[in-house]
Amino acid sequence: MGFKENLKIELNYKDMTVKELAFASGVNKRTIDQYLSAAAKMPSAENAVKIAIALGVSVEYLVTGKNSAAQTQTSQDELNQARRYKKFRVLIQKAERLTPLQLQAIEQLINLM
Repeated sequence: MGFKENLKIELNYKDMTVKELAFASGVNKRTIDQYLSAAAKMPSAENAVKIAIALGVSVEYLVTGKNSAAQTQTSQDELNQARRYKKFRVLIQKAERLTPLQLQAIEQLINLM
């Protein structure tokens, strides 16, 4: 598999949108869309590095689908964190839109549990 397919796999695995990846990596959303399109082009080395860092994978993995021998596998803690984030993603997104007063009220409610 190539860059396009591996990028799609990682976005799906991380349950991340192109918009979220663009924000996390600093690479323009339209540019990432081009990498994912039918007429996909290879990214510049700079953009590949930014995207790989944002996804927590190596550039080698994004390009070839294989990890380098020196690269360690993702720790169980990181996998668990990714699963938790995926499970609570919508809740987190809604919480990010709350005012400080609303957040404080919810925190007090949770503390009462």
